[in-house]
Amino acid sequence: MPTHVIEQNPADERGTLLAFLDAQRGGLRRAVHGLTDEQASSRPSASELSLAGLIKHVAETEQGWIRRAAGLPPAVQRDESNWAESFRLVSDESLAGVLAHWDKIAEETESFLRSVPSLEDTFALPEAPWFPKDTRVSMRWVALHLVEEIARHAGHADVIRESLDGKTAFELVAEAGAGAA
Repeated sequence: MPTHVIEQNPADERGTLLAFLDAQRGGLRRAVHGLTDEQASSRPSASELSLAGLIKHVAETEQGWIRRAAGLPPAVQRDESNWAESFRLVSDESLAGVLAHWDKIAEETESFLRSVPSLEDTFALPEAPWFPKDTRVSMRWVALHLVEEIARHAGHADVIRESLDGKTAFELVAEAGAGAA
């Protein structure tokens, strides 16, 4: 889980985008380092957000955008009746299971973005009140949007984790690094 992205090859735009995406995933994953399902599902702040819920939401969101870019329907259908479930563990879900599922989604994202003929290829945004009507976006856009989406939630996760047990991102980087050594 990189904490700082070093561009491996300035000519490999896809590789650089994927490296930034992986770095943001790492920030969110570190926020749950060493936590139990109960701790990761708790809501220690005024927000309804939990760390486990953020990870589940980000995994679903990443998968949804890549499937949309590939011209496929979302794997998980969400509407007003089940939207809140995208932000919490339900039934037999566990933090470990959601993280493993996200690992598979990350592999699918990398495979897809490396396989598209061009980052300039486009796809239609879905009809929704928050998107301009009849708008197309590029594969580059979806990669950057995923970096933005995950980074936003990694910031939320930093605040939640610090509210939970006082650990900051820097402490978690050190802990995760020590565990990997």
